[in-house]
Amino acid sequence: MTPYWHRFRSRRELAAGLERLGADKRCLPYFDRKRETLSLVFPELDFRAANALKQELLSRGGDVAVHRQTIDGGIEKSDCILIGTEKQLRMLADKLEAMPYWGLPTVRTALTEALDNLHTAASTLQLPGDRTLTLDSHTRIMGILNRTPDSFYAGSRVASRGTVATGGAMLEAGAAILDIGAESSRPGSEPVSEDEEMDRLLPDIEALRRAFPGAVLSADTTKASVARAAVEAGADMVNDISGFAFDEAMAPTVARLGVPTVLMHIKGTPKTMQRDPHYHHLFAEMTGYFDERVGYALRCGIRRDQLILDPGIGFGKRKEDNLAILRHLEAFRTFGLPLLVGHSRKSTIGRVTGEEDPAGRLEGTLAVSALCAWQGVPLIRVHDVAENAKVLRTIQAVKG
Repeated sequence: MTPYWHRFRSRRELAAGLERLGADKRCLPYFDRKRETLSLVFPELDFRAANALKQELLSRGGDVAVHRQTIDGGIEKSDCILIGTEKQLRMLADKLEAMPYWGLPTVRTALTEALDNLHTAASTLQLPGDRTLTLDSHTRIMGILNRTPDSFYAGSRVASRGTVATGGAMLEAGAAILDIGAESSRPGSEPVSEDEEMDRLLPDIEALRRAFPGAVLSADTTKASVARAAVEAGADMVNDISGFAFDEAMAPTVARLGVPTVLMHIKGTPKTMQRDPHYHHLFAEMTGYFDERVGYALRCGIRRDQLILDPGIGFGKRKEDNLAILRHLEAFRTFGLPLLVGHSRKSTIGRVTGEEDPAGRLEGTLAVSALCAWQGVPLIRVHDVAENAKVLRTIQAVKG
């Protein structure tokens, strides 16, 4: 069971959420008055549990939106939107300790964890060589270095002899991490062989490590053998767009290496992911995916405090899905793990701004970077480090 936080940003959005839930339309004015408090969504609870939650939270000044047929048992399960202050929700969690039925103990555990993770402190990643990297609400930049001839944005393709110069410029401009990839993951792309990926990737990681001994280097790969070789060559972390799903050896390998890793949400593969992707319940499906993948990573021996989550903007998602994710990044706060957002120059920005060519999507990228920084996203992955760094400095100044 994986709940998620959801901030209803308007009466219209709340109305749409209640309609999707199947709630009585007449309840909208009552819930709208409480819209500015916390909202935590639990998918598909037993109707008896839903009724009990509504009664208990109402008695504490909050409320629970449920399907209109929940009260008479006309349905077996209902999504539940818990609406209340942090104090009211904690009082509810305390009461649930005395209600061991209808799945409520599981609800209590998930509710308590979500509340505890609502104000997660800084996360300190342990890097090779006894180094560390702290991720917190002060947004940092992961700069993109593509060693591929077919990346979707031609301006990101770096020739081998230019990697050190480009990487150095990114670090000087303010990049906290350099992410080096040698296999394109653009929609429709084909995978490359391990040998070809290593031939492109390893010399550049070695060169960057020699030139910048203190820099944080990330290897963008889905293959366990490439990840292992990259760390041996000097990489500090692994960025796996597959969430450890494309290579069953990846998670155990990362666990043995002991390095931080990015676990991304993807639906399908780069070749197939944009062939009519569809979600019945976007955030429930995504948080369920992360719950399963994080659990798998922990069972393989990866430490929880070495994980970073990436919602995978553009990886098996429509424009409306990507915009909803960016609008509600708080949904993933239930995990208590740092978040990385990779939005730079992607097609959703092009569709919003009318720019078909990725070369014309810088302004849209900067707007999303500002949004992420305002929401306290710890890490953004971008092509244009200098421009994005100026945006982040401005947002930090405004936030004080």
